[in-house]
Formats: sequence, structure tokens, C-alpha cells
Amino acid sequence: MTRPALVLEHEADAPAGILAEWAAERGIELEVFAWHGASADGGDPDPSGRPFLVVLGSEASAFDDAVPWLARERAVIDRALDLGVPILGICFGGQHLARALGGTVTRATRPEVGWLEVESLDDAVVPPGRYLQWHRDAFTVPPDAELLARSPVSPQAFRTGPHLGVQFHPEVTPAIAMSWATGYPESVDNAGTTVAEVEAQGDAHAADARLRAYALFDAFLGATSG
Repeated sequence: MTRPALVLEHEADAPAGILAEWAAERGIELEVFAWHGASADGGDPDPSGRPFLVVLGSEASAFDDAVPWLARERAVIDRALDLGVPILGICFGGQHLARALGGTVTRATRPEVGWLEVESLDDAVVPPGRYLQWHRDAFTVPPDAELLARSPVSPQAFRTGPHLGVQFHPEVTPAIAMSWATGYPESVDNAGTTVAEVEAQGDAHAADARLRAYALFDAFLGATSG
């Protein structure tokens, strides 16, 4: 019997969001493992027998080996890769996946915050348009991986086999974005935008971004069974 798909959550204010809604509509059961919560007290999660693994965003840096749970999560990712379990990495998760596959993660030339345009190089996987961005770090595309999307700041998506890493946040709802904007005002200021602008962009673009997110998740799911 197939186990639920495994979702690694790093902070309570960075949940699966639209991804969870998509999974419910597709009849996919998710098991959320919270590094920040009680689930981390019972040992590290096992990715074996899962249809896929999702690694969500985090305020931590994927290159910072002082992060207490980073090595433990890397072991989960490495085991999933060894087992052939498809991985979807989102923002920090995409960076951690890129690093596990031989890429690098460093500070970006500048942060990106807001509902920003992503240039797609493969519309079937990353529909072109605006997605919620919220990052100060950036990954390089791992060796032998395919670049799927980019922005003026950094690569935005890559694929290798069934694995997909994205720098933007397809899972984020306007409510989640506003919780970050009000909870991390320094991130907003450092990116040269405002809380009001994040809210206005969400009102204008979130509905279309949701459709693009569903298409991206469907493309990832299709590749896992291809």
C-alpha cells in the first residue's frame, strides 16, 4: 500500500497552502512533517514508499550548515534520491534539492519579494506569468539538470528526471503572502517594495497564479509516473 506523499515543513507560517488544496482535489494524501514542531521529536521522516516528497520554504539558508536540522533533512533528500522518490523543492526546498544534486546556493545579487514575472523556458511545466517570490538566496542549476525558468536575478526552475526545483512559491496564497509581509517587514524593505504593494499585487495576480500553480503541480505529478 502506498504511503502518503511526504511534505517537509520548516516554519508554521510557511505551510503547503495551494499545494495541499491541489492534493486534496487530486485525491492525494499528504503527510506533513514539521521540523519546527512535535513531529520532529519522534525521529526523522522516512521517504521510502512515497509517491513523492515536497520540501517547502524556510527563512533558513540552504548553504548554512549551522542550521540544526539541515543535515538531517539532507539525509532525507539523499535517501529519496537514492530510492528514486520524486522530489519537488520549493524556494528553500529548491535550493536544498539543487545542493543535493551538485549545484550551489549563495546569496542572490538582490532579494526578490512580491508577485513577480517569471520567464518560462518550458510553458508545459512552468506556465509563464507572475508568481509569489520571497527569497534572498539563489541556486545554480545542478549538473545535467534542465533550466526551465529564470528571472533577472537567478534561475527560477530546473528539472532532472522526476525531480523539480523552483525558486518561486507556487503554493502561497495571498493570506500567506500577507502574513510574511507583516511578519518580516525587513524583507519587504530590503527588496524595495512595501506591504501595500504586496497586498495589491496579490489582489491583482493571485487568481491567475493559482491556475499556474495547479498546472505546475500537475506537470510534476505527471513526470513522477512517466
